[in-house]
Amino acid sequence: MPESLPFAGKIAVITGSGRGIGRAIAMHFANLGADVVINFFRNRAPAEAACQEIQAMGRQALLVKANVGTDEGLDHLFEMVTQQYTGLDFFISNAASGYNRPALEQKPRGWDWTLNINARALLFGAQRAVPLMAPRGGGAIVSISSPGSQRVIPDYVAVGASKAALEAITRYLAVELAPLNIVVNAVSPGVVETEALQYFDSVRNEENIIGRAIRQTPAGRLVTPEDVAQVTAFLCSPAASMIRGQTIVVDGGYTLPVQSGQA
Repeated sequence: MPESLPFAGKIAVITGSGRGIGRAIAMHFANLGADVVINFFRNRAPAEAACQEIQAMGRQALLVKANVGTDEGLDHLFEMVTQQYTGLDFFISNAASGYNRPALEQKPRGWDWTLNINARALLFGAQRAVPLMAPRGGGAIVSISSPGSQRVIPDYVAVGASKAALEAITRYLAVELAPLNIVVNAVSPGVVETEALQYFDSVRNEENIIGRAIRQTPAGRLVTPEDVAQVTAFLCSPAASMIRGQTIVVDGGYTLPVQSGQA
């Protein structure tokens, strides 16, 4: 295997990979030689564009529309993977959604939607991924979390709870799947400069969100989707084989200082 293509011959499923962090992970894995399954639910055009870009690299790209928060969606996703490929090496549980409301205003429907896509999809996606990984001698599962799993972010109760559940599931899977040589970890990005953040920043009537976040980040810049992708790929590499059940924070030091007014 060429050193420059350490993922050559590998198959990666990345949920929610048409845009943002998921897309960056898909592109990075393809650059490392992997064939990639692009999953989306609502926005087909960017997902199709991602597939075309991956195919232009000379890799295979399978496009699958599926709501991974449902059993039917997960069944469809992994049935398509089974039909296209003989197995699976990497499962990246990245798809995320949420209804942002104060705790006392959260609705059951929003709660269920958020928990299903953000946390349930990891557990039941892993159940479907493992039988495809085990015959290949193992693999890696990485979930994408959030600082809201441990810190209180305004109107973030459902997402924060879902990410806390996701990190707990990550730990349990890491222990149970270790005998199968399947490595399981999570990545928790800080404030990531995505198109969604840029749009949100442009419509707010208060101080520039991105500028304020940069000033509060010791590294002097925001985390990029590519930063997250590189750490995710590392956790899927042999060099990370002894990292199990951990949540790796990628935030440029943003969560380390006590911010003004918190002391």
